[in-house]
Amino acid sequence: MAITRLPSAGFSITIRIAVPADASSIGRLTTCVGEAGAIVTALDVVDSDPTHVLVDLTCDTADAGHADQVVQALTELDGVDVRKVSDRTFLLHLGGKIEVTPKVALRNRDELSRAYTPGVARVCQAIAENPADARRLTIKRNTVAVVSDGSAVLGLGNLGPAASLPVMEGKAALFKRFGGVDAWPVVLDTQDTDEIVNIIRAIAPAYGGINLEDIAAPRCFEIEARLRDLLDIPVFHDDQHGTAICVLAALTNALRVVGKQLSDVRVVVSGAGAAGTAIMKLLLRQGVGDIVAYDRQGALHRGLPGLNPAWQWLAENTNKENYSGDLRGAVAGADVFIGVSAPNLLTGEDIATMAKDAIVFALANPDPEVDPREARKHAAVVATGRSDQPNQINNVLAFPGVFRGMLDAHAEEFTEEMAIAAARAIADVVGEEKINPTVIVPSVFDSRVAPAVAAAVRAAAQNPGATAPPAADSGPADLTEIAAASSATP
Repeated sequence: MAITRLPSAGFSITIRIAVPADASSIGRLTTCVGEAGAIVTALDVVDSDPTHVLVDLTCDTADAGHADQVVQALTELDGVDVRKVSDRTFLLHLGGKIEVTPKVALRNRDELSRAYTPGVARVCQAIAENPADARRLTIKRNTVAVVSDGSAVLGLGNLGPAASLPVMEGKAALFKRFGGVDAWPVVLDTQDTDEIVNIIRAIAPAYGGINLEDIAAPRCFEIEARLRDLLDIPVFHDDQHGTAICVLAALTNALRVVGKQLSDVRVVVSGAGAAGTAIMKLLLRQGVGDIVAYDRQGALHRGLPGLNPAWQWLAENTNKENYSGDLRGAVAGADVFIGVSAPNLLTGEDIATMAKDAIVFALANPDPEVDPREARKHAAVVATGRSDQPNQINNVLAFPGVFRGMLDAHAEEFTEEMAIAAARAIADVVGEEKINPTVIVPSVFDSRVAPAVAAAVRAAAQNPGATAPPAADSGPADLTEIAAASSATP
């Protein structure tokens, strides 16, 4: 059975199977699953009698169709009775993934009187007299709103607010697990820019920060820019800034591995949406040699018609040679490929045309722009967004620590200095003495990451301008100033 996609824990199933109680039965099950292209991750004996054994076999598959094929193959084995198949991802999401837990006990009348009426009235009056006390006396001190309109859910497109909720729940759980930040999903049943801005402005008093998530470009640029002007709390679009921070961190260490300088390399970025735009902006600020941006309309170059303001700015400030061909031609001779776009755009043969000691970040999920197994045959360093591959570039390395630092500093805005400081902190956690082609970023479970990022962001917030070197002349202070002028969808 030919399986082109890689098995993943995201398509993990548990199959309850009854088999004859003989020495070969269990082996036949695992062999069958392996031949079907799945990966056995657990096998547990649930029950037995003199003639049969009941087992739970857990395996990772490539997708729902592949899971069905694995089950069918098991069903066709002699003497095997498949009793039940459970999708472990759906089981994990039953009833949602987060809940509210009180921080204070309410065991008696005395505690109730202080937590609620009449004692709470004193706290209300104190905040009315000094609104800044809300950061000290309410959940605002440690709470973030994770806001989405469902218009760009993962790589799945415009699924709407209800379908975006599982992602926002997951984001909130990650905030708590890795940064100790209380976050709550806020999904909006509107995709009107003005309405989204007004809603977030109206709910902002309850939060210490706003994390925008899965809002389509270029609308996301305008929403962020307008909210930054309106609010006195940080507004952070994770699809932009979280991705850019992690890519800069990973690229810093990847360049150390191959012995190249950022100022000397040519980078090709596939995907000029929210993530790609932020990545390119940050690389330009750090003095990258050159960038070629590629999207559905082709390579962004001077003279390309029909560009929105964000793409027009990129066309004017990247692509020094004004390349106008296809993606395969763009990567030929390039030092770095960064994909934040769509699966299977390139082959191993395309990667072979890149410069010596090439770096490939194929970050489309769940399927990268190029098969990482093929890319590794030709590139010196390969990274993906997948947890089952080396060098996972995952935004969870950034956003929990970034918000932890901003909340601790009572920051009123997110700045580029914070982004650069966070990227350096992530890169430095690995340590120059430990980096190698398969370790350019720390594990998302490395307990040092979030505190290091938080400390760096806190320092950047308290000492603006002290953490970043002078920026190259790459245009306006914030690319959202340009993008805000457009509401056209590319």
